[in-house]
Amino acid sequence: MKNSLYILAMFLGLIIISCNANKSIITKNKSTAPKTSDTIKIANKDIEYEVIIIDPGFNTWLNSLAYPRGFYDQSYLETKNQQYINEWNYRFSQPQQYNRDLYEMSIDYDSTINYGYEVNYLIYNYMVYFQNNYRQKLSGRVPFR
Repeated sequence: MKNSLYILAMFLGLIIISCNANKSIITKNKSTAPKTSDTIKIANKDIEYEVIIIDPGFNTWLNSLAYPRGFYDQSYLETKNQQYINEWNYRFSQPQQYNRDLYEMSIDYDSTINYGYEVNYLIYNYMVYFQNNYRQKLSGRVPFR
């Protein structure tokens, strides 16, 4: 139980999305210590946004089970992300109904901002991973991989 609370506490770490632009830099946090979680950080200092995804197994899942980059177009990813994030934020706002350990923070995602393909690809795939891994259904049919 303590381990699962730790995993959930690490879940999604920080998500801060603001300003507008369409370029991103991706770095993967690696260390020589034993890996206890996967961290994927997408950042662009020019437009002052940052997405950090911290969830054990996500990076492995992304590299082994997710459809490759280019499988979906950016428009599809943006549409699905907006649906998933709207439901996510609704659940965050209803802590008496939804587990606060799963929905720790709201996600600031503005559909009028072009975050670029990579940001949308990683957010979409995290949402698919989250729904499958934590047995949640945010919107419509949940892709199973």
